[in-house]
This record gives sequence, structure tokens and C-alpha cells, in this order.
Amino acid sequence: MNYTDTPYWQSLQRLDTWLVEHDYKAYDPFDGLSSFLRPLTLYKKFPQQVLQQLVRRNPFNLRPLLGIKPHVSTKGMGFLAGGYLHLAQVTGEERYRERTRWAFDWLMSNNSPGYTGYCWGNAFDYISRGSDIPKHAPTVVWSGLIGHEFIAAWRTLRDQRYLDVAREIARFIVTDLPRFAVPNGVCISYVADAELYVHNANLLGARMLAEVYKETGESAYLDIATNAVRASALSQLPNGAWYYGEDPMYHWIDNWHSAYNLDAILGYQLNSGNSEFQSVLDKGLQFYVDHFFTPDGGPKYYWDRAYKFDIQSASQAIDTLTLFSRHFRRPDLLELAEKVARWTIANMQDPTGYFYLWKNSWFTNRTPTMHWGAATMFHALAHLLRERTTREH
Repeated sequence: MNYTDTPYWQSLQRLDTWLVEHDYKAYDPFDGLSSFLRPLTLYKKFPQQVLQQLVRRNPFNLRPLLGIKPHVSTKGMGFLAGGYLHLAQVTGEERYRERTRWAFDWLMSNNSPGYTGYCWGNAFDYISRGSDIPKHAPTVVWSGLIGHEFIAAWRTLRDQRYLDVAREIARFIVTDLPRFAVPNGVCISYVADAELYVHNANLLGARMLAEVYKETGESAYLDIATNAVRASALSQLPNGAWYYGEDPMYHWIDNWHSAYNLDAILGYQLNSGNSEFQSVLDKGLQFYVDHFFTPDGGPKYYWDRAYKFDIQSASQAIDTLTLFSRHFRRPDLLELAEKVARWTIANMQDPTGYFYLWKNSWFTNRTPTMHWGAATMFHALAHLLRERTTREH
């Protein structure tokens, strides 16, 4: 089958058209503090949390009524850059190479100022249970995910600028982010101004350091990465899962953070040459495949109940399953990725091209989001299309 005849290609064309028409702007689940109602909270933590959660959890999109405007997402732009790179490789078309370069240029011009090296954060203030993250304050998750795409672009396009940016991201991670002792090792903090232990953040930072080590031979990065991966690997639960974080308030197990953990450990191993965590990967992957999907491919938000299907769970599942199908040589994982993609296109793509935020058995939240939905699905479907095309040829 020609790639243009696949449902993934057709879905991508509708989504790409929507992205261009909307100038790559949409909402975010956590952008509630951008509302004109925020001054009514007196900038106290609890009232601000209430406002943020009111916007986030409401089944209807209140944002236009509350003065919250669509925006460009740095993390979303990173996923788009990677997605366009995949499409350039699939099609060989110059338009996708041009969009790839445009997206990376945008990222280089819109990094967070005032820090060591390149780094990125949200375009809005965000208050969580563990930390208050001001607008543009960088996180290791955003920076690590974007950096991963810069590494991919360097390896494909051999543009020295992309490797230089990746090295600067690594410098940010080791210079500006706290590293602190935890029971099983040393953790890389989620943010620069606190010691925040979250497994996917720690592991994504470690993967970034391992990738830069692979390209530059800077062994200090590898040492830090190994200690960080070891800390989270030893925190794996007996069933193969990870809590989001070790603090009791973070004791939940969800789809896309579990997938981030798996991606990051695999990435660490591929770039470091160290396979000591293979049993951790095997166990974690088996838990992920066994618990996060309905028989028809619906991506469950939480491992133990199918009460909601979230678009980032869908997109990250497609990405992760596609990645592991290649490196574990398991066609069943690619089949599952395709099942999830078909389910998501059928159930969560709007006729105009974007993807809905979430759905459950009785309601669909049709809010258009950028990094949460449009950009992540663009990357996932482009990745899947590239893998399927490669196997067929």
C-alpha cells in the first residue's frame, strides 16, 4: 500500500491543514491562570488552583468566555519539528524539510531567557501540587523532549546548529537543575528552583544527557545519566509500573508518563551502550501493554480503569509502541500502535482536522489543544507512517 493511501496519511493531511489555518495556536489543559479572572484570586495559591482546575476539568471549553487565548506551545513546536522530520523522510518532499527547519528555528528563537544553555517551559503560569512554575520557567521535561528532537534532526540532517543546541540543553540540565540524593540514587529535578522528584522528568533528563554523550563523548554526562536512570529503575514497582513520583501525593500510575519512562530508559540504553536495565524495560513494557489498552485499541488514562480516554495517552502510546516495535523487533507492538491510531482517528479527530482533548462513555471534550493534542498526534502519526513505510520497503 502506498503511504498516501493509509488512514494515517489522510489524518495527517487534515491535521496539518488545521494547524496552518490556526497559525499553530491552540489551548492547553492547564492554561486557566491566563484568564482575566485571575486577579480575583488575590494570587493566593488555593484560589488559583481552583481557577486552574475549573478550566481544566470542565467538560466544556470555558476559555473563550474567560479571556484565555490560543497560544503557540514550545513543547508542541518540538513535537511538530520531529513530526515534519518524519514526513520529510517518508516523502522526500522539500516542503517538509522546510517546515522542519522553520520549527527548529522557531524553538531556537523562543527559548527561556536567563538560564544556562537552551531550555524551554510553558507559555503560562502553572500551579501544581508540588511546585509553582512561572511562565517560561524551564522544565527538564520540556527541554529533554525538545532536545531529543534536536538530536534526531542532527543525526538526519547533519546541521551543526542542532548538535550545538543539544549540547547547550545538556549544559542547562547539569548546571541549572538540582541533583539530589534519593533512596535509590541521585535524581535530576523537574525544575530549577526546587528539588522535585518525578520519574519521567528524571529519566527524560537522563536520556538527553546520554544522547549528547553519544554524539560528543563527554563522559561526565554519561555518569550523571546512569545514576539518574538507576534511581528510577530501582523504584520500579513489583508489577512493572512506576508511580508518577515517590512522594505519596504522586502515587498514581497513568498512561503517557509510563510511556515516557519506557522511552527514556530505552533511549539511555541505545545511546550509552549500557544494557543493565533491560529487565526493567521488559517488565515495564509488559505492564504497559497489558494494562493501558481496551481490546479495540482505546488508550486508557489510568491502568486500572477505562473511565476516560485522553489524547496525550493516545499519541504517546502510538509513539512508544512504534519505537519499541522497531528496537525490540516485535511486530505485535506495531499492530497495537496501529490499532490505537485507528481508534483515535475514528473516535477523537474532528472533521476539521484537530483532535479532541478527551472522551468517556457519555461525553467528549472537544477543546483543541496544541502540545496535548494536535502536536503530539502529528508526531505520533508521522512516526507510525514512517515505520510502516520503512517496513514495507
